[in-house]
Amino acid sequence: MRTREDVEAYLAQSPYPFRELEESTWLVQDRSGARENIVVRLSGDIVLFRVNVIDLASIDASRREELFAMLLELNASDMLHGAYGVAKSDAGGKVLLTSAMRLEDLDYSELVGTLDVNGDLSGPMTTYDRRGQQKSCASATPTGCKVTEVVSSKAPAGAAEKPRPRKYG
Repeated sequence: MRTREDVEAYLAQSPYPFRELEESTWLVQDRSGARENIVVRLSGDIVLFRVNVIDLASIDASRREELFAMLLELNASDMLHGAYGVAKSDAGGKVLLTSAMRLEDLDYSELVGTLDVNGDLSGPMTTYDRRGQQKSCASATPTGCKVTEVVSSKAPAGAAEKPRPRKYG
């Protein structure tokens, strides 16, 4: 069985700078060290990952429904071990990406792979749908990924569909 010390050792070996916030909770930076955005926390035998994606205040209120629909679609099609959600706050809230892994079988490559997927904020965040279409978050911000557009850059084989930008904000 893995322990808190194993998680901290994996973080120390990873390419991501980090600091401990409190017992069994770490704040991880992007690879450049410029932004702290991923919280890694132990809760019993589960390792929780939480990424602030975007402040809802930065999204035009008339476009939020479209954004929420897109996030629900991504939850249903692209997310294997996590989900997008909303955390309310006095400032209007944030879109979060959360994921969880069992501590018991966690190894270094799984932890780093999860950080890679959830937190390479040095450039656009990219996901792929089940047909292989790439969807990119347009740009990273100090608080996370600014969802200003989602782009399908590769149409499925045999499809005549052109890439269509969708703007939020």
